[in-house]
Amino acid sequence: MKAHTYETQSTITPEKALEFLKEGNQRFVNNLKANRDLLEQVNATREGQWPFAVVLSCIDSRTSAELIFDQGLGDVFSIRIAGNFVNQDILGSMEFGCNVAGSKLIVVLGHTKCGALKGGLDAAQIEGMGMDNLNHLINHFDPIINEVIEENEERSSKNSSLLERLNHQNVKNAIEDIRKQSSTLRNLENEGKIKIVGANYDVETGAVTWL
Repeated sequence: MKAHTYETQSTITPEKALEFLKEGNQRFVNNLKANRDLLEQVNATREGQWPFAVVLSCIDSRTSAELIFDQGLGDVFSIRIAGNFVNQDILGSMEFGCNVAGSKLIVVLGHTKCGALKGGLDAAQIEGMGMDNLNHLINHFDPIINEVIEENEERSSKNSSLLERLNHQNVKNAIEDIRKQSSTLRNLENEGKIKIVGANYDVETGAVTWL
């Protein structure tokens, strides 16, 4: 499998880009790999890159987009932040990926047992540890926790049902934020030039489900 060129990228639809990722994860789950010469892909992409997708995922070491979707060099833009949420810098990266570099798909990828979301649920304990920047990050999830937690429900990372509801809602909120906060990406989606989708990676099985 060769690296994408401008010509091959321009023929990919958003639907086809999504199908590439679905097929790639199916290979990953079945312990298969597309036949790639990575050194050849290094040479093929030395003058430029034409990825077909942008993937926003967590920094979790188990969720590398290139691995779980079985993609090669030059295939996807990978944006990573603990808790896979959106801010202005990430939106700028997405705008570059889609409006400048021509990607056809944005995936917001959450995952089971997310440590950042666990931190959000256990914020009271973490705030006493003196890590100001980590506290700032996990406080981002407070409004979403308030959306999904039920009356008298235990707010704890040990509450697996709450954690998974939070995971799914966090992905949905990130997609909403992309559409609300980036007129560029919203217009591209409305024009049918890109798709914005959510997904969840299961760290126990390797399978991605699409939300």
